[in-house]
Amino acid sequence: MADDALWHEVEAYVDEVWEDVVADIRTLVKVRSVEDLSQASEGAPWGPGPRASLSRALAIAGRLGLATTDVDGYIGFGDLPGADERYLATIAHSDVVPEGLGWTVSPFDVTRRDGFLMGRGVLDDKGPLVLSLYAAHFFVRQVARTGERLPYTLRCLIGAEEETSMGDLAHYLAHYPAPLFAFTPDADFPLICGEKGVFEGRFTSGDILGTPDSRIVTMDGGTVSNAICGLATATVRADAGTLPVAEGIDAEPAGDGLATLTAHGRGGHASLPEGTVNAIGMLASYLLGSDVCSAAERAFLELERLLCASGHDGAALGIASSNDRFGALTLVGGTIHTEGARLVQSCDARYPDATTHEAIAQALCQAAREHGATFEPIQVKEPFYTDPSSPEVTCLLTTYDELTGGRSEAFVIGGGTYARMFPRACAFGPHEPAEDVPAWVGPEHGPDEAVSEESLRRALEIYIVSIARLMRIEY
Repeated sequence: MADDALWHEVEAYVDEVWEDVVADIRTLVKVRSVEDLSQASEGAPWGPGPRASLSRALAIAGRLGLATTDVDGYIGFGDLPGADERYLATIAHSDVVPEGLGWTVSPFDVTRRDGFLMGRGVLDDKGPLVLSLYAAHFFVRQVARTGERLPYTLRCLIGAEEETSMGDLAHYLAHYPAPLFAFTPDADFPLICGEKGVFEGRFTSGDILGTPDSRIVTMDGGTVSNAICGLATATVRADAGTLPVAEGIDAEPAGDGLATLTAHGRGGHASLPEGTVNAIGMLASYLLGSDVCSAAERAFLELERLLCASGHDGAALGIASSNDRFGALTLVGGTIHTEGARLVQSCDARYPDATTHEAIAQALCQAAREHGATFEPIQVKEPFYTDPSSPEVTCLLTTYDELTGGRSEAFVIGGGTYARMFPRACAFGPHEPAEDVPAWVGPEHGPDEAVSEESLRRALEIYIVSIARLMRIEY
C-alpha cells in the first residue's frame, strides 16, 4: 500500500482521539439547529439554533488549533495556513432538519448503542463536520512537530443553512474566493461526482375547506419538503366507528361529529424515494376511497394521489425524464398543512439534465389548473457534474480503495450537497450504502438517525490521507 507509514500514523491518531471525536459530536447534536427565520437577527441570519451550533463548531475548531473566522453568522471556517494562500477545503454543515416524529431515543443527544451513534445530525452532518475538524487537527500537529507548512492553506468550512437554500455558502462565495478544490463529507462513499437538479414548489388548493359540504377540517403531515412524509393526520367530519378499516390508517373519535385519521407510512430522503410509503398519499387514497370529501376536496385529493401515491418518477404528472449520466427524475410530496380554507402541499423533484426546471414548472402548473389548484415554484438548483477523471477525483477514489480493498467508481446522486456550489468539488462519504446495519438504525432526515462508529473511524482515516495527497497536486 502506498504511504504505508502515513496510514499507520493516521490509524494511531484516530485511536488516540476517538473518544474526543464522539464527545464533540455530542456537543453539536445537543443543539436543535433548525432554521427559524422568524427569530433571525444580526449575527444570526438563520435563527438562534443554527447560530448556537455554528458557535460551538467554531469553538471546537479553535480548540483543535485552527484559526477561526465567523462570517457574520452566515457561515464560518477554520484555517491551517499553508505556504500558499490559495486553499483546499472541506465543507460540512452544523444545521439539521426538524426532528419529526417516531424517535425511540432523544433526538438532541447522542445515544451509543451496539457500536452506533444515534441522534439528529450524527450522519447529516454534524458527525462528518467533526471528522473534518479532526482531519485538519492531524495536520496542525504535524506542522507543529515538523515546522513545515502544508503546500496550500487547509480550510474547514462550517455551514449553517445547508438544509434549506444554501444561502450560507452563497454569502461566503460573494465575499471570498472559491477553493482550488473542495470535498463535502455529506453523502455516500465512494465518491459523488454529480448531482441531479433540485426543483421545489408547492400546490395550493382553492378555498375548499369550511364550505357547507366540506368533509375535511384539517390535513397536516411531514416536516420538510425534501423528505417523504412518514406520518400524516386529517380531521374529518365523520363518525369514526363507521369509517372503513384500512391497513396503516387509524381512526379515532375527535368529538362533535369529528374523527381524526392518522396514516403511518415509511419516510425517507426525497432523493432516495424507493422503499418509502408516503403517508399523505395514504390519507388521500383513503379519503377518496371512502368518499370522505366534497367535490372540490376530491379534485385536490386526486392531485395529491398523483403526487404522493402514484410512483416516484413524475410520470403521473407529466414530468418523467431520464438519461444515462444522471438516471431518472424523481418526484415526491413532502409536507401538507392547512392554511385557512386551503390545503398547501409541497413537492420536491430531482431531475437530470435531459429536462429543464422550466419544463417541470410548466407541467406542474398545468396539473394544478386541471385540479382547481395553483402551483408555485419555490427553489431551483441546476444539475451539477465534475469530470470523474480529474486528478482530485482520482486521488480520492484511490485513497478510498486502498483502505477498503475494492475498486470503485464515481457516481451521480439525486441529493443536493454544497459541492454543486463550487467550480471544482465533489461529495465524499462518509456513509457506506452497502453497510449491513440493524433494522433499528434510522436514516438521515428520519427518526432514530444513526451511523456506525466503525464507518466514521474509517472515514476519518480516509479524509486525512486524502487531504495529504490533495496537497501534492500542482495548481
